[in-house]
Amino acid sequence: MVKRMFLLIPVLTVATPILPAAAQTDSDSTSAPGSTSITAPEEERDPATNVASITADRGIVTRPGRFTIEPSFSHAHSNATAVAVEGYTVIPALLIGLINISEIQRDIFVGAMSLKYGFTSKFEASVRVPYLSINEDLREREVFQGTPVDTLRESSGEGLGDVELSARYQLTDGLGGWPFVIGAMRVKAPTGDGPYDVDQRIIRDNDGNPIGVELENRPTGSGFWSFEPGLSFIYPTDPAVLFGNLSYVWTLKEEQGFENGGTVDPGDIVRFGFGMGFSFNDRTSFSLGYDHSIIRKTTFEVDNDLFASNFDRIQIGSLSFGLSQRLSQSTSLSLTVSVGVTENAPNSEITLKLPISL
Repeated sequence: MVKRMFLLIPVLTVATPILPAAAQTDSDSTSAPGSTSITAPEEERDPATNVASITADRGIVTRPGRFTIEPSFSHAHSNATAVAVEGYTVIPALLIGLINISEIQRDIFVGAMSLKYGFTSKFEASVRVPYLSINEDLREREVFQGTPVDTLRESSGEGLGDVELSARYQLTDGLGGWPFVIGAMRVKAPTGDGPYDVDQRIIRDNDGNPIGVELENRPTGSGFWSFEPGLSFIYPTDPAVLFGNLSYVWTLKEEQGFENGGTVDPGDIVRFGFGMGFSFNDRTSFSLGYDHSIIRKTTFEVDNDLFASNFDRIQIGSLSFGLSQRLSQSTSLSLTVSVGVTENAPNSEITLKLPISL
């Protein structure tokens, strides 16, 4: 992994499928615990609407006084092939030079514990603590050498990820045919090992000239503070629930030393998503959604590599579908599968969650 890379903030979303509106006359009756609830003011009370969305923080705010513990586990797999050509063409069909083809396989395992509490009928706060284990294999042939022998290099990383603190406030009550609108602010602290916290190794060509830098271990965090304000929208329309979200991730720039480019400013991220869900019965629900991220490239104060060339932005899109089953009044089990639809997105990601309401 060369230094001139997009510093992607590890954002491993946890998913919870949608449970659409379930008419209930008693606010303390059995609602899907994986979901969160809201009820209109006492003088205008409608049946409680229970919504649990396919992606974290898209549901209605937690009921006041309710405390939720949510252990989760996810596995993301990526497989990519890169081709490098060192040579020139005589005619369009004839190449003179060396071709290097490398294949990268990456597996990321994330175990996380989330705690959420509803302070009022419109405000909630939560904290999420992840633990990551990353394994990466790189299969390639020696750079700039005409050898038929493949080499396999392995690297890994394990440890605490970036801890997230978030707060959500409900702006509208979803009355009069309008959707629920919820504002959110998420702060991610650099508690994990970032790209500049792990050891680096200089890659050299056959003549001993440095041609790049790679990391000896996989980082478990971004290494930078980030702030993410956003809005989410929920519109119950029997028998389905429509949802969407829009947010912007602002990452603080930091000084990383002259050898790393001086002050490094990771690219900010624009995120949006939408989807729908519906319930089969009072215990089982299904959801389908799409999420997309536009990531700006990382900039450096000192341009140490005059030959580096990167795209101004990269696109990450994934299609997700999930299933949720209520196990009891206080516990539900959710399984979500995400499939990458852009080149830079993980090929697949599976997430299992077990929210327990107290």
